[in-house]
Amino acid sequence: MSILNNLINGISLGSVYAIIALGYTMVYGIAKMLNFAHGDIIMVGAYICFFTMSKMSSSLLVGAVAGTLLAMAVCTVLGVVIERLAYKPLRKAPSLAVLITAIGVSYFLQNSALLIWGSAPKSYPSVISLGSLTLMDGQLVISGGTIVTVLANIVIMAALTAFTGRTKFGKAMRAVSEDKGAAELMGINVNMTISM
Repeated sequence: MSILNNLINGISLGSVYAIIALGYTMVYGIAKMLNFAHGDIIMVGAYICFFTMSKMSSSLLVGAVAGTLLAMAVCTVLGVVIERLAYKPLRKAPSLAVLITAIGVSYFLQNSALLIWGSAPKSYPSVISLGSLTLMDGQLVISGGTIVTVLANIVIMAALTAFTGRTKFGKAMRAVSEDKGAAELMGINVNMTISM
């Protein structure tokens, strides 16, 4: 049964890695650049969510929802600002210049986080307690967090597939990733598409 437990835990962790890889792939596919600051922006969002939860003493669940919404807003603004200030001026630059800039932005975010939040380890409190699924007479136990993680990632991947395949903006993203020049000739605002 330990093989099945390890397989289920691997699927849970792998689904999280798949979401992160989708973000990298979308940025590379559309902008043709490796965004090394991608994970650091996620880190900033995690810190914002954590500290919002810790400051809201009324309810942990309300704090988690508020923290998640605030983290999403801050990460969106941070991503747009980084793209406009660091990456947009280098659209036609050699790839090495963009690569060095991406590494520089990553270091900047890491060191800013160290200065603001310190280096002490922090742990998220449990927001809601989920039960676990017990199978095979108790030999196989699947935690509620594992089930929620896999289901949430499936929903996110399905929504992203629908977005890129069925919406006007998603089709514009695919066109820009295929050929920027042709997309611009077809009336697509390439700069706005890359920013989004």
